[in-house]
Order: sequence, then structure tokens, then C-alpha cells
Amino acid sequence: MNKITEGSLLDFKECLYNDEKSRATVVKYVRSVELLSEYLAGEEITKERLIEYRDGLLESRKAQTVNGCLSAINAYLNYCGMPEMRLRLLKVQRQAFLEESRELSRKEYERLLSAARGRKDERMYLILLTLGCTGIRISELSFITVEAIRTGRAQIHLKGKNRTIILQKELRCRLGAYVKKKGIGNGIVFRTRGGKAVDRSNICHDMKKLCLAAEVEPHKVFPHNLRHLFARAFYDVEKNLAHLADVLGHSRIETTRIYVAASASAHEKILNRMQLII
Repeated sequence: MNKITEGSLLDFKECLYNDEKSRATVVKYVRSVELLSEYLAGEEITKERLIEYRDGLLESRKAQTVNGCLSAINAYLNYCGMPEMRLRLLKVQRQAFLEESRELSRKEYERLLSAARGRKDERMYLILLTLGCTGIRISELSFITVEAIRTGRAQIHLKGKNRTIILQKELRCRLGAYVKKKGIGNGIVFRTRGGKAVDRSNICHDMKKLCLAAEVEPHKVFPHNLRHLFARAFYDVEKNLAHLADVLGHSRIETTRIYVAASASAHEKILNRMQLII
């Protein structure tokens, strides 16, 4: 029977982990299939019902978000031996500019750092600084180790890919002072009292606490926006998309292009300089 069951979901989850998907990806994929299961309410999976579900998603979600859900569902269908049920992803034209309402500016980043210092939250200050200065993903923060501070090189191993991140001298000095004060002799720099890597959800929660003091809109404050900030700053200095893609760990340069798209206001300035309104 082509029904989504608790057992099939657990098996799917285990398969994703065996395929070395990140924890965040596993959670996202499983949740997407769970939502589909709630929609089907015990009924069998059919192409017609899947199309209805996709159309319903489009009524309340953006195309990119819907494609994320469809990718998860298609992965589940492949796992269950139902590739003929897969749905085509929506065609989304890449936007030529970014909306400032989602973009974290350099000044806002600086205010977040100041707010963290003001709260005497040294760990959060250094997490913000590390994410902003390296462009790493939040899931890669555990690769910032005492050994990396000593060598100035962090070796990132994630999703079957390996790359080296440079830790600049000033960042190494600040991180070095932190681990010395905390008595961390080796291993992960940003850890809980129990010695484990700090949890992604806790970092996001603590970042939001800085918004009021920093006078930054909460919807702009999340770890991945610091990655975008790094990408724009890097590209402003070196107009080399290929190099930036390597630094960020992107397989496709088209992904990197999204990170450095001009803001809407910058796009409008270009249009104004064209002087085509007579």
C-alpha cells in the first residue's frame, strides 16, 4: 500500500542520515513528509493527490519554499520505490536584485556585535564575529577548533566535501584569548558546559535577544544572513565569483550569484544613471 506510515518515516530518516545528510536537512525533509501525511489523512499516495497538495502549497508559500518541500517529498518517493510519483519542481526565475527588508547591512552587523559586548556575552560576540569573518555555515561552526586557531586554518568536512577556511590574525588572537580564559586546551571552541558543540537553535535564540539593543529587525537576524554579509563584503573587495564560490563551498556558481546580487536601491540607482526617462 502506498501510504505514509510511522515506520516508513523512521526508515526514511535513517536513510537520510546514512546518506550523510546534515541534521538540518534531515529535520526539514522528514517534516515536509509529515505535513504531506497530515494532508493525506491516511489515504494512499496518488499523483492526483500530490498535485493537489502542491497547488495548495502555492496558495500560501513562495515558489522557492514549495520547491524545498517538493524536493523532500520526491526524495521520500524515491526511497519508497515510487519514482513515477515524483513532482516536477517549479521554474523560478532568479531575481536580479535583493530586497533590503531581508538584507543585513554592515552597520546592523556592527550594532549586533556592540550589543553582544554590552550584554557581556563574549561567546555570542565571538560567534557573530567568526561567522561574519569566515562566511561559514552555522553547521560548520564546530570545525572552529583550538587546533585551527593555532594553525590559522580550519578544515571543513561536510556533505562529502572538504575545504580550508583561513582564520585571519586578528580573529585568531581574539579566539585564542577566549579559549585561554575558558581553559579550553583542544577541540571545539564554542561549546556547552558539558563540552558539546553549541546547538544551532540556542545560537539563533541568543542572536534574537540582541535585536532590541542593536535596533535591528529580528527577521534579519539569523546565522545564514551573516554568510550573505561575508559574501557581499568579499565580492566588494575581489570581484571574483569563482574564488568566492570556493570559499563558501558552493558546487554551483549560480548559487554564489544569489549571495552577491545588488540590493533593490542599488538596482534603482543603476536605472537612474541610465537616464532613459526624457
